[in-house]
Formats: sequence, structure tokens, C-alpha cells
Amino acid sequence: MKKAFVALLASILLLSACGSKSENSASGGNSGSTSKEITVWAWDPNFNIAAMKLAVDAYAKTNADQKVSVVEYAQDDIIQKLNTGLNSGTTNGLPNIVLIEDYRAQSFLKAYPDAFYDLSNSIKASDFADYKIASSSLDGKQYGVPFDSGVAGLYVRTDYLKDAGYTVDDLTNIDWDKYIEIAKDVKAKTGHDMLTQDPNDLGLVRMMIQSAGSWYTKEDGTTPDLKDNAALKDAFTTYKALMESNTVKITSDWSQFLAGFNSGDVATVPTGNWITPSVKAEASQSGKWAIVPMPKLKNTSSSVNATNIGGSSWYVLNVPGKEQAAEFLAKTLGSDVNLYQDMLTKVGVIGTLKAAGEGEAYKQADEYFGGQKTVEDFSPWTQQIPQVNFGMNTYAIEDILVPEMQNYLNGQDLDKVLADAQSQAESQLQ
Repeated sequence: MKKAFVALLASILLLSACGSKSENSASGGNSGSTSKEITVWAWDPNFNIAAMKLAVDAYAKTNADQKVSVVEYAQDDIIQKLNTGLNSGTTNGLPNIVLIEDYRAQSFLKAYPDAFYDLSNSIKASDFADYKIASSSLDGKQYGVPFDSGVAGLYVRTDYLKDAGYTVDDLTNIDWDKYIEIAKDVKAKTGHDMLTQDPNDLGLVRMMIQSAGSWYTKEDGTTPDLKDNAALKDAFTTYKALMESNTVKITSDWSQFLAGFNSGDVATVPTGNWITPSVKAEASQSGKWAIVPMPKLKNTSSSVNATNIGGSSWYVLNVPGKEQAAEFLAKTLGSDVNLYQDMLTKVGVIGTLKAAGEGEAYKQADEYFGGQKTVEDFSPWTQQIPQVNFGMNTYAIEDILVPEMQNYLNGQDLDKVLADAQSQAESQLQ
């Protein structure tokens, strides 16, 4: 019963991540994994799939006889197909390798403990950014090959800051209270809002609490931790202060989010590094942007100027050909530093393999950002991100917190708001 419930829950939680809205371009799933061909499922042809194809090309240089087929599905389709196949008890039609978002990984590993191949002897977990290990491992075994970094940064319009009397240094390694103070000044002097925000998206709160090494659940990844979560209280308080600062441009979807900064409406964008190509899409703003570390929570001592949003890892299913699939990942995404240079240069992927950060591609200046070596900056921030267990219910808990946040913004007591959220989470998820 519990296994079936968790599987159903995983299939219901279909929120989009970067590229998750890609249309299914495949005519059908793999008819069955064989020892002759490695089949990979992933979403987003311009990012995840493009990176995997580079891995395939790299592997072919020394293993030309090994065929690897990369199949595109939207992320929600992958989730549904995995749950349907694994629930049925048959692996027919499932791939050898599948990409799973870090926020969802634990729900699959716990719901289907025998479905994923142990990669502990294929890769060294310590070779990757520490914060990626909690989501991709279970009970001391490493099941995922950590992939892209969701390391966040504060993208800032240097010209708007200058007009308001500030420099990039004034926004470097600050807390959110200082950020709000500067935001009000920028708005008063330039007329520009500081950032966009979708009231139904708590990604900003998620980044705030991870910066403090905290999450919506306790360290077991299962027990809701809302009512007495000091970092979450600090994040809620900070979020309310931000929303009441008259410096936020309200948006409701991805296109409005992009338009907010491409049009020049806002002075900063606090989000993951994966937004860089979208920022650079507006050529007229070249030289007017810089990236600094994310603000931290002022009243939570464990909070640091580094956090994460998004990211995913590669998993091998326990199907015929699993040994070959594990070897393929080990020789490519599990260790190939040169491959990571290519993925960064050609696709824009900042990987979480620690050694990749020493490559030349990670040290290049970006003229769009005024000659800043942006990736070289992101790399150490990645290593500073606190490790948390995302657990099984990130999105389910956010479904509870979104209306409770609105209650808080509308004047309800914070302790009551989080107590109500705790009660709902305990009754619905445990």
C-alpha cells in the first residue's frame, strides 16, 4: 500500500523544471532494453539531450561498436512512463539510463528500491559536488551520476545600479535585508523594479532555506518540518518583506519571467545559472550585466551566500544491459573532464564533477557580462552549497505552502500559518 501510494504521488507531482515542457518528439518508447544497445531517456533537446549526445560522441572514440540511442520525452511523460512500467512489474519498454530531477529522485529510489542499479563501484561520489549526493544516493549506495549544477546567482544590471549610486561590490555577499534596502533605493531613483516573482512559485523560498542547510522535511527526507523550522520562518518573513517592498514585478508564467529582464523592466534576477542563455538572448544588453553570489538569510546563522535551484542526475535501471550502461556513464559523465569542457562550451552545462572546474572552458571571460569569468565564479559557489535531503515530497509540500503563504501575506499569524501547513502535510503525506 505504501509503495503504491508513493508511486502514485510521484506520478502526480508533475511540476516543470528547466526544459520540462519539451514536447514528446519520439514516436514511441524503447521496445525493450538489450545488451546490444543502450537506450537513454531525457528531456530538453537543447540542454540535457544535447549534452548526452556529446557524451555519446566522446564514448564512440574508444567504443565505436557500442550503439547509444537518446530518446526525447517531456519530463512529465518520463515520470508517468517510469511509474507505469515499474508498477507493472515488467521492465519491457524501459530505458537503460534515465534522467531524473533531483527534487524527485528520492521518491523513485524509495518507491522502487530494486529498480535502480547501484553505481557505487562505477563512480566516486566524492568526485562530485557534495550537495548533489544526498538526492542521488540512498542507504549508503550511490545510484545517480550527478549532472548539471543548479547553483544560483544574483544577476544584476550594472547600469541600473550605477544610476542609483551602487556598484557590483555593494551587492556582493549581502543578506536579503540589505538586498531589500537597495531594491527600494533603486526603485526610487530609477523607477525599475528589482525582480520578478510568480506568487504561486516558491522557488525563491526554496533557495533561501537551502542556503541555510534546511528543507521542508527533516534529515530523513520524509518527516514534515514546517512548524518549528527556523530557517523556513526566516524565509517566509523575508519573502513577505520583499513582496511588500513595492519593488517586485508580478508574473504568472515562464514567458513573463523572461520578458521581465529581457525587456529591461527589472534590475536583478535571482535564480539558477541555467538562466544565462536566456539573459544573453537580448543582445542589446551586452555589457550591462554581472553575476554575484546569492543573498543569504540575515537571521539564520547557518545561511551562506550559495544555494541551488533545479538540477538533475542520470540513473541506470536494473534491466538487461545495465553493466554496459553503467560503464558508459562511468567513462563519460562520471569522469571525463574534457567532455565537461565541451558541454560547457557547446551547450552551456555547468557540471558538478569537481575536476571539471579546473578545465580551460571554466575559466573563460564572458564579454556579455563585462568580461567576468562567470563560470569560474559559479564553480566555487557550487562547492559551497549546503547539502540537504530533498526527500520525496518537495512539490507536494509546496502545494500546501503556496496558499498558506498567501494567508500570511494577507495578515495571518506566521506561527499559525506554518502550524496549519504542518498539520496538512502530516495528514496528507505520512
